[in-house]
Amino acid sequence: MPYAQSPLSPVRRRAARVLAVTGAAALLLAGCGSSNSGDSANSANSANSSGSGNSANKRTVKDATGKAVEVPAEPERIVTLTQEDLDAVLALGVKPVGITNGQGLNEPPAYLKDRVQGVPVVGNLLQPVMDKVIAAKPDLILAGDMQDEQMLRQLREITPATLVTMAPTDDWKLAFRGIGNAVNKLDQANKVIDDYQAKATEAGADLGRNKGAAVSIVRWNPTGPSWMEKKQFAGGVALDMGLTRPTAQDKDGNAHSPALSLEKLSEIDGDWLFLSTLTDDGKAALKDVQSKPAYQELNAVKNNRTVTVDGSVWSTRGGPLAADVVIGDFGKALSAS
Repeated sequence: MPYAQSPLSPVRRRAARVLAVTGAAALLLAGCGSSNSGDSANSANSANSSGSGNSANKRTVKDATGKAVEVPAEPERIVTLTQEDLDAVLALGVKPVGITNGQGLNEPPAYLKDRVQGVPVVGNLLQPVMDKVIAAKPDLILAGDMQDEQMLRQLREITPATLVTMAPTDDWKLAFRGIGNAVNKLDQANKVIDDYQAKATEAGADLGRNKGAAVSIVRWNPTGPSWMEKKQFAGGVALDMGLTRPTAQDKDGNAHSPALSLEKLSEIDGDWLFLSTLTDDGKAALKDVQSKPAYQELNAVKNNRTVTVDGSVWSTRGGPLAADVVIGDFGKALSAS
């Protein structure tokens, strides 16, 4: 999962143009055994110069761009540059030594905050401060969907074990398996996904009269609302729970619609309306429109079936811990009615 088509950060817009739509993160699953010959030894020595540990035990994996990268067989000092990378390693029981702030935030995502107490923040989402990364002494850097080649070169000078972990069209399960492979925990990653699938199915079956309801999933931007396509992270969780989408939102894909005008506000209607924001400007825009007739005439609004959810969870590309939050949000709202 990618982020919204509008608005997107410049880095993510570049990512969407550069990477192929074939789900390149699947290549991460092609890990192979230790490699200790010539070039590998040089890579290991470079890694050791930044304090990244023993070079004797390495594996080679392919990252989401198809690049072969030598990584520690058992990485001990992982730095994550996106919320999705952080979610993934925490779900695998690994605490990183450096993280970035959440999307649109100046702090870690609220749903992960308790899990990363005391972990140094090395910058904002996909915008690491190199001195802080160096201070973390990583032996593995998980760089999300970063496509800033200059920045990647700088990161690889800190440790050659720097991985682009996702392509714009990868869903969170594919990217999560790739990250699981990169940290040598693929079996555990597969179990996490199996457990998620079972939980989503059970939660969807327990929704009573709202089982299979048409849920509208919307992020409110300063320029207006954007609904999420079916394979965007939260939309995918809805499908896994057996929920449906309103006719206007019944579109395959993993992005957001363009921001809608008041004249098209009916596109966000549904049996239920789940609303998120990411910025204070977005919150202000939502508050302003809630007094307008076009909003008040939505069936979900008239039936008191609107739910405000955390945009830093629902509007991201997701991971197993975020998916657990979304399942809980759906369950709390729909099973109570």
